Amino acid sequence: MIVVLDYGMGNLRSVEKAIQAVGFDCCVQTNLNEASKLIIPGVGAFGAAMEKIGPLADEIRAFAATGRPVLGICLGQQLLFEGSDEHGKNDGLALIPGWVKYLPTDVGLKVPHMGWSPLHYREGSWIQEGSTEGEEVYFVHSLYTHCADDSHIAATATYGIEFPAAVQRDNVWGTQFHPEKSSLVGMRILKRFLSC
Repeated sequence: MIVVLDYGMGNLRSVEKAIQAVGFDCCVQTNLNEASKLIIPGVGAFGAAMEKIGPLADEIRAFAATGRPVLGICLGQQLLFEGSDEHGKNDGLALIPGWVKYLPTDVGLKVPHMGWSPLHYREGSWIQEGSTEGEEVYFVHSLYTHCADDSHIAATATYGIEFPAAVQRDNVWGTQFHPEKSSLVGMRILKRFLSC
């Protein structure tokens, strides 16, 4: 069963509708019961999200350790990392080595990064399959994930700096952008995860 985790900070209805639109069923629930795939959406602040996830953090780590697929979306991707600088230092799920940092504010661009930006795919990455270089997806974020190991970067985008737009470490995947709000490109990317 595909589980969309409801921990009180997600864009749940949009994600659920997008999953259904690409031909899959899912359950939006506050636990991981009977999950075969897990999606962690997110809108809001890192520390508050980890606080709400609370005791589920160890359960999510154990779930990922079994090899079952996990997808983090936007804040959900950030939570997959070791921690974040947002509003002070906060620990994350530590499923992918690296840290969440603020986008630079000294390059003449408004933060948050809000809108459509092109993707640049890493050769052979999960997200590249069926994709065309430069396709645009929708972002809303003020922070980005810095991967400790560049091999975990599946795609990049640029907003003042180049940053990981999608990541993967084994069965743990993430998108900084919102596939559920990224039209046909996002639907194809979401379906790629759901089909794995």
